[in-house]
Amino acid sequence: MTRDFLEQAFALLHHLRPGQWRFSLNATIAGFDQYHHLAAIQAAVSDNPQLRAALGGDYLITPDIVVARYPVTDEEINTHQTVVGDADDFCHYSSLRARNQPNLILHASISCKWTIRSDRAQNVRTEGLNLIRNRKGRTPHVMVVTAEPLPTRLASVALGTGDVDHVYHFALNELIEAVNRTQSDAQLDMLMTLIDGHRLRDISDLPLDLAI
Repeated sequence: MTRDFLEQAFALLHHLRPGQWRFSLNATIAGFDQYHHLAAIQAAVSDNPQLRAALGGDYLITPDIVVARYPVTDEEINTHQTVVGDADDFCHYSSLRARNQPNLILHASISCKWTIRSDRAQNVRTEGLNLIRNRKGRTPHVMVVTAEPLPTRLASVALGTGDVDHVYHFALNELIEAVNRTQSDAQLDMLMTLIDGHRLRDISDLPLDLAI
């Protein structure tokens, strides 16, 4: 449902973020330009116990939702005037140019968690760090969508910076109203800390943030 919502909403912003995009479920990151090298590393580690012991880890994570951009043809690049040409000695390495590489460019990784427990919070952070540390090229957006009702549990993922861009709640306005009704100062204080601290947003903000 989240994937369908994002794909339909993002299509409304094509004038802000033009390009050809793909919204996929459970796609291994090794299929994308920034992480294409991980398939070879994973194969080498799998076949060599000593390397596996030294390097450890599973490099090929599979995010719940990925948003990727197709590289563009020279015809698209030259739409308004000639920018690149067959005989030029320039622009041979940019991932945006389809002539240079065939893989889609990972734009965003979105983790969907119906609720949040301590183990799920750690999983989200591990995936984010994996994407940041193992990339060759631009860092994709790292986002989390959740329906978790307790602000203190939301904080286990949303507080701090570096691992994820933002956490998005599927019903933030309703959550604010519900927490206000509980008259729990601790929960309300944490919720407003996350919102005012730019760590927690409503899911309606996510398509716009994807356009950044």
